Amino acid sequence: MSVRDTGAATYPFREVPLGGQRALMVRRTLPNRDVRTIGAFCFVDHYGPASTAAPTGNPMVVPPHPHMGLQTVSWLLSGTIDHHDSVGSIQRVRPGELNLMTAGRGIAHSEYSVGDAPLHGVQLWVALPDASRQHTPHFEHHGELPAMEDSGLRARVIMGSLMEETSKASTYSPIVCAELTLGPGQHRIGLLAGFEHGWLPLTDAAVVNGALVARGQLRHEPEGQSSATLEAERPVQVLMLGGEPFAEDLLMWWNFVGRTHEEIVQARDDWQHGRRFGAVLDDGAAPLPAPDLPTVRLKPRSRS
Repeated sequence: MSVRDTGAATYPFREVPLGGQRALMVRRTLPNRDVRTIGAFCFVDHYGPASTAAPTGNPMVVPPHPHMGLQTVSWLLSGTIDHHDSVGSIQRVRPGELNLMTAGRGIAHSEYSVGDAPLHGVQLWVALPDASRQHTPHFEHHGELPAMEDSGLRARVIMGSLMEETSKASTYSPIVCAELTLGPGQHRIGLLAGFEHGWLPLTDAAVVNGALVARGQLRHEPEGQSSATLEAERPVQVLMLGGEPFAEDLLMWWNFVGRTHEEIVQARDDWQHGRRFGAVLDDGAAPLPAPDLPTVRLKPRSRS
């Protein structure tokens, strides 16, 4: 059950498989029953640490698959992932670096963990607003991101702006995403009052505005706050995300973010018949087939 306090709530994760036959188990907190978006963020998966070397390990093996109407955000705490896509990108991402793929009207990609280091990271989706969701697909890699330290708090800005630092990553709506490393003690962070925020402890529990949030849980707090207080007993990394509440109703199905039943049906048909999304560069693996559509008409949903 979620624990509510003055409009805020803490949500547990659910474990789901990601990828094909050798699926990576991930802890998914967004979307959930009560909250579907935080700002434009519509999907939050947290995985690992998982061994990529042992036969019983659970590495990331995600063959070619499509996306539409969103941005994918790949962020690692440990391990290494190779990204290939259908616009010609081949990129290795390491901890502290950002892989950002803007699917726009349609793109395909694959992701594979490499090396022996345990794999630990997050995968986020950012819904593109209607004015930008037919954007030309493209890929960005940001090896250096703005960071700052203050009294035991270190913040690395992944997307948007925080504490007078701004990431160069492309955004299409007002959002923020940052990795916070908290030293023991209490820390105060300035916020934009027009943003709602989410807090995801990645390595240990943290206290957010007086509420204890376990590792892997997501704390959602509505707009109207100009600051947040975070506390930790020992060093902990926390993912912060937020943005202006996303006003558009979204239809999320499989790897697509759309608005109508008809466009989801068309996107699935295009993928199954090799149209629109293109072929992933230098990846000979069989593409993931799309699941069957439900027998009922798909309907868009509001953010809560």
